[in-house]
Amino acid sequence: MPDRFAVLTGDLIDSSDLSAAQLDAALHALEETARGIANWEGGIVTGFARRGGDGWQCAIAAPSLSLRAALILRAALRELGKSRATRIAIAEGTGTLPDDRDPNGAHGAAFTDSGRLLDNLPAHVGMAHAAGGALGATARLADHISNGWTPAQARAVRLMLWPRGRIRAQAAKQLGITRQAVNQALWGAGFPALDDALTLIEQEDRQAD
Repeated sequence: MPDRFAVLTGDLIDSSDLSAAQLDAALHALEETARGIANWEGGIVTGFARRGGDGWQCAIAAPSLSLRAALILRAALRELGKSRATRIAIAEGTGTLPDDRDPNGAHGAAFTDSGRLLDNLPAHVGMAHAAGGALGATARLADHISNGWTPAQARAVRLMLWPRGRIRAQAAKQLGITRQAVNQALWGAGFPALDDALTLIEQEDRQAD
């Protein structure tokens, strides 16, 4: 089992306005998306668990993909409706994930730091990275951009976030819309700039390794 993780801890925004069925659907969408992340790059150890009534935590044994993972989780949730949103606190570091891959039984700095960051997020911040610096700045800007996504934009963004380099015509076919409509959704969602930023960060991380 890997010992270095990106840990994303979150809670649903305005969850008290959701019915029990809507709350369950939102958390289910996040869990299914986390399972999909496990298939990235030929297979990544991941774990997902609910925390309390409206909270969740996701561990990913690929720290360089933490921001991409956070955005695809946000996109999957926003697809359910304009009011669906989650705060996300990201931390990277060492940790131990149990054999059942349940983060509720995990230990280590990454898990602790992510949970503490969420607890201390200012009211106006919906996404943050504990590393600060360039990662923190990118996360803050990504928070602002993704907060304005419509469900249609989120659907297009989710398909383009992974796999990398997906052809927009393929996304259009999968969504049952024109390529022009996909392009319009992606530009409106700020995806080209987000994609450039993610690529630069991930390239830098690979070079550091």
